[in-house]
Amino acid sequence: MLYKLRFNIYPFLFFIPNILVFNDTAEDWQLGFQDPATPIMEGIINLHHDLMYFICIIFIFVSWMLVRTLWHFENTQNIRPSSLTHGTLIEIIWTITPACILLIIAIPSFSLLYAMDEIISPAITVKTLGHQWYWSYEYSDYLNEEGESIIYDSYMIPEEDLDLGQLRLLEVDNRMVIPINTHIRVIVSASDVLHSWAIPSLGIKCDAIPGRLNQTSIFVKREGIFYGQCSEICGINHGFMPIVIEVVKLSNYISWISNKLNE
Repeated sequence: MLYKLRFNIYPFLFFIPNILVFNDTAEDWQLGFQDPATPIMEGIINLHHDLMYFICIIFIFVSWMLVRTLWHFENTQNIRPSSLTHGTLIEIIWTITPACILLIIAIPSFSLLYAMDEIISPAITVKTLGHQWYWSYEYSDYLNEEGESIIYDSYMIPEEDLDLGQLRLLEVDNRMVIPINTHIRVIVSASDVLHSWAIPSLGIKCDAIPGRLNQTSIFVKREGIFYGQCSEICGINHGFMPIVIEVVKLSNYISWISNKLNE
C-alpha cells in the first residue's frame, strides 16, 4: 500500500497534525497512482513499475549510444567516412533483443488482462446506467414487498451546496454502496450517448454504450470512499457527472439495503 502523511486543515482535525490516510482522490500536481484498493489495481501498479525498469534501462542505453555516435563519428574526427553499409551481427542483436524484452513483458501483461476480464462468482450484481449527465444504480438482487428493486439516481452536488471538507466536482447526493471483501459484478450501460465508468483507485474503466451491456468485477480490500468521473467526452456537462463508491462493512451494507427497501 502507498500511504501519505498529510496535514489536515479542517478545523475539527486541526490539532491532529499527522494523520495516516489513503490517497483515494486526485491531488494537486499528482504524478503517481492513487492508492490501490483492489487486487487488480495493485497488479496494474506492479506492472507499471516493472515496465519502468525496462524503460529506464532502454533509455540509458539508447542515450549512451546516441552520445557516443555523435562524439566519435563527428565530421572533424572522421575525415574519411566509413564505407560500411551493413553489419549482420548488430542487426541480429537489435532485432532479437527487443523481441525478447516484449516476450518477457507479455507474460505478466496477459495474466493481468485475463484477471481484469474474469468475473468470479459474484455475490452482488449492480447495474450502472449513464445518462446526460448523471448516473443511476440498480440493485436487482433485492426486492421489496411490491416486488421492486432498489433504483436511485446519483447527481453531483453543486458547489454552493457543499459541506465543509467535501470535494468540489466529485461529491454526489447518493453514493454507490458496496460491502468490503465481496465479489461484485457491475453491469454498465448508457441510455443516451457514450459514457465511461471509471474509478482510478479500484482499477476500473468500463465503457457505457447505449444498447449494450458491459460488465466488470470489483473486489475491494479496504473500507473507504472512492472517487471517479466519466472518462468519455459525452457532452456539455461531461465534467459534472462524478462517481462515488462507499465501501463499508457487511453489517453496515445490510442495514443500508434494509433502509433502501423500506423507503
